[in-house]
Amino acid sequence: MDLIASAQSSVSMLLGLLAAALQAWALVDALLTRPDAFVAAGKRTKGFWLAITGVAALIGFVFVLNPFNIFSLLAIVAAAVYLTDVRPAVRSLRGRNNRGTQMGPYGPW
Repeated sequence: MDLIASAQSSVSMLLGLLAAALQAWALVDALLTRPDAFVAAGKRTKGFWLAITGVAALIGFVFVLNPFNIFSLLAIVAAAVYLTDVRPAVRSLRGRNNRGTQMGPYGPW
């Protein structure tokens, strides 16, 4: 029985660490994006997304050992919304090449 409880605890902590990493990634990405890119992409302001991802990262840090409570789940959803909706919209407006690719007249090379 102790082996099962130990395995469950390890899986829970691993999922909590993955969630915290996801939330930290969203926060760092929001920090590195220009403020005018959010408005140009038709999204909320940089301050709004910094607040959302910052609170999400804080919740992820506090509840890293218990990632299945309502606050952790809301923080995961907030970070996921940023990374799947906002980040792709502002990525093209950042002013730097994506992944080091060069754009030629017919596409990347």
